[in-house]
Amino acid sequence: MKIGIIGTGYVGLPTGVGLAELGNDVVCIDREPQKIDVLKAGKITLYEDGLEELFHKNVKEGRLHFTTSMQEGVENADLVIIAVGTPPHPVTKEADMKYIHAAATELAVYLNGYTVVATKSTVPVGTGDDIEALIKKKNPFADFDVVSLPEFLREGFAVHDFFHPDRIVVGANTEKAKNVIRELYKPFEGQTQMLFVKRRSSETIKYASNAFLAIKIHYINEMANFCEKTGADIDEVSRGMGLDTRIGNRFLNAGPGYGGSCFPKDTMAMAFMARQNDVDMTLIDAAITGNTARKKEMAERILKAVKGIENPKIAVLGLAFKNGTDDCRESPAMDIIAELLENKANITAYDPKAMGTACYLLGDKIEYADSMYQVLQDADVLAILTEWDEFRKLDLEKATELMRHKNIIDCRNLLDGEKARSLGFNYKGIGK
Repeated sequence: MKIGIIGTGYVGLPTGVGLAELGNDVVCIDREPQKIDVLKAGKITLYEDGLEELFHKNVKEGRLHFTTSMQEGVENADLVIIAVGTPPHPVTKEADMKYIHAAATELAVYLNGYTVVATKSTVPVGTGDDIEALIKKKNPFADFDVVSLPEFLREGFAVHDFFHPDRIVVGANTEKAKNVIRELYKPFEGQTQMLFVKRRSSETIKYASNAFLAIKIHYINEMANFCEKTGADIDEVSRGMGLDTRIGNRFLNAGPGYGGSCFPKDTMAMAFMARQNDVDMTLIDAAITGNTARKKEMAERILKAVKGIENPKIAVLGLAFKNGTDDCRESPAMDIIAELLENKANITAYDPKAMGTACYLLGDKIEYADSMYQVLQDADVLAILTEWDEFRKLDLEKATELMRHKNIIDCRNLLDGEKARSLGFNYKGIGK
């Protein structure tokens, strides 16, 4: 199948590589010449575990191409996938649709023969109708269908999730479009469930899923606060809850709050759509408010640990919003650092993958270390903000030799608290 993908970000690029690996001829389109030049030169523009190897393989085998030309990617394509950003509007926090509308308008003139146009971006309910109208207005003779094809790729696990999907949701209003998507995902036949629904239902499923998971994270963080007051252990409570199949054990890890490119913007967009339709969604509103407060609370815990120390040095492990990615968008770590900087904190940080991204965002506001041990040198408190596996292996005895004061705020519960305390650390985890 000939496929054009508009957008080469954390959704578009892994999707393009995955579809090429399935044997399709894929052209990835991006309006940024610099990004396309880098991809054409054989260099990957984001980090995802396992992505680089498949990227090089499919470029070499001639199934994966890159261009700034919409015509080159869309003309003669069987399927065009829109995977551009829908960032929150700076005032209303609704999804900003300018990139979606621009892509739909531009691609319309190059449609040649029957084409399925699929939205893989997370878009408000009714966007498929809008795209359909835009294309018809620009090209009244185009033979096409618009489908909703929401992505469910976890950052850090995008390659795994592409090839092992929990489900494939398709919002299609015609049998002809359904048959194209069936053919696209034929390699997964018998491995996962393909759910065909109305287009507006598909658009809602994505928002409903992300909002529910955000609420689940907020709930376990509130429960962690309860455990701290009552002497219970949140890890034990989470395990006990997760054994109930009605609840499940995923997204029950207490921490500094949810972040990333999806949950923050999608909960705000869902709340906006609810207000537009005069629907009360108090759970989502509470999760948004509570998550913002959560990150401020984490910063306060870190500052409290160095209260009374003159010009304290704060060591931060973790800048990405989660392990497995270099993405710092809406990262709790970055928000916590911003709060610390408001309090004139002296910060040195390290992350195994996100140093470049963080440096681009923070510049010289903080110092950057080359390793997790360098970051500890003369530190007065260590704050662990991202759950990278290598941080679990931190040598606490070595840390005692490097740090000036032995304070640890473990916002991810990665370290052995009992061992840390036995070595003289003032160790505080989450929900302990």
